[in-house]
Amino acid sequence: MKVLVVGGGGREHAICVKLKESSKVDELYCAPGNGGTAQIATNVNIKATDIDGIVNYAKEGSFDLVVVAPDDPLAMGLVDKLNEVGIRAFGPKANAAIIEASKAFSKEFMKKYNIPTAKYEIFDNEEDAVKYLDTQEAPIVIKCDGLALGKGVIIAQTIEDAKTAVHEMVSDHKFGSAGSTVVIEEFMTGPELTVLAFADGKIAVPMISSRDHKRALDGDKGLNTGGMGAVTPGADLSEEDNKRIYETIIDPTMKALVKEGRPFKGVIYFGLMLTKDGPKVVEYNARFGDPETQAILPRLETDIFDIFQATIDGTLSDIDIKWKDCCSCVVVAASGGYPESYEKGFEIKGLDTCDHLVFHAGTKMTEDGKIVTSGGRVLCVYGEGKTLDEAIDSAYEGLAPITFDKMHFRKDIGRTLGK
Repeated sequence: MKVLVVGGGGREHAICVKLKESSKVDELYCAPGNGGTAQIATNVNIKATDIDGIVNYAKEGSFDLVVVAPDDPLAMGLVDKLNEVGIRAFGPKANAAIIEASKAFSKEFMKKYNIPTAKYEIFDNEEDAVKYLDTQEAPIVIKCDGLALGKGVIIAQTIEDAKTAVHEMVSDHKFGSAGSTVVIEEFMTGPELTVLAFADGKIAVPMISSRDHKRALDGDKGLNTGGMGAVTPGADLSEEDNKRIYETIIDPTMKALVKEGRPFKGVIYFGLMLTKDGPKVVEYNARFGDPETQAILPRLETDIFDIFQATIDGTLSDIDIKWKDCCSCVVVAASGGYPESYEKGFEIKGLDTCDHLVFHAGTKMTEDGKIVTSGGRVLCVYGEGKTLDEAIDSAYEGLAPITFDKMHFRKDIGRTLGK
C-alpha cells in the first residue's frame, strides 16, 4: 500500500514511525515532513494547507491512503476533497472538524447536549466583552474562537489582564481572524487529562490517557505553547472513573455528532479537567494531539494501518486494539524564545549518540545531511518504564546528549502529575 501523511511536526513523525512498522505499507510519503520523516519516508515539498496541491499529488500518485494529521487542513476540508476524487483519507470531514475549528460552536454544542463543560459567554466585539468582564472574577479564561496553533488561550490572573487579552485578540488581531470572536470561560480547577479516541462515525475507542504540559517554563509558568512534554497515563483513574468519562462525555459526544449530521471519523481529542464535580470538557480537538501522540503511539501494539482502515470503514468494533503495559514520557526541546520569536538554522548535535526514540518537529535536513532547527518546538525524546518516574528519568536520559544553540526544555515534565 502507498500512504501519504500530511503534516510536518512531531505528531506526523510518530505516525510515520508506526506506519513504517506495518507490513501492509510498502511506500511511505510525508508532506511536507521534517528532518526525521526524511529518514524513514519520502518528504514531499507541499504545505499541509495547500489543499489543491495535496489532492492533485495524491490523485496523480494513486495513493491508497492519505492520513490528514494537522488541524488546519482538516478544517479546510482536505478529507472532503480527497474523497471527492476517490482517495481514501483518514480524518474527519470539515463539518465534523468544526468541533475544534470553532470553540464557539463546540461550547454551544456541549450546552445543547448537556455535555459537562465550563460556563461561558461568546463575544464578537471588545466593548460587550469588557462589560461582561466587569461582572466577573479572576482568574478567568479567554479563548480565540478559531485555530491559533495551540496559543489562542489566555488564563488571565486579573480582570485587567483579561481585558488586555480580549483587546489583543479582537481589536489588534493578534491571532488574525481566529480571534475575531472570543469565548470567555469560568476558570476550572483540578488535574488536566487528555483522552484521545479512535472514532469510526458510530463508536469511539479511547486510547491510553495522557497529560500535556502547555506552559513554556518549569512550574507551569510562562506562556502557553503547543506543548512542552507529555506523559502516559495522564492520571491514576479507576475503572469507575473511566466509565464515567465514557458515559458522560465520549459516548454522548459521538451520538450528538451523528444527530447533528456530522459523524466523526478519525481521532477525536477530549481535553478534560477532573473537577470536584466530575470530569468536564476543556476543549475538543479533531485530530491526534501533539506531543501527546509521541507519548502514546510507541505503546500501540496493534497495526495502526488496520486501525486507520477500520475508522474509515466504520468497523472499529471488529478490532482488538492492544497497548504495551508500561508508562511513558516525552520531553520537548524547543528553540530559545519559543513560543514568541526565535532563531532557526542551528545544527542539532548528539542525535547519533542518543539511543532513545526521537521525534522530530521543527527540523530539516541540509544538502550535506546535517539536521538543523527550523521551528519553535524542535524535537522530543521518548522514554518508558514500569513506573512513571522510570519513564520520566528515561526521557531525560535520552535528551542529555542532544544539544543545539539556545536549546530550551522544561525540567519538570510529569513531576507535577496529580498535583
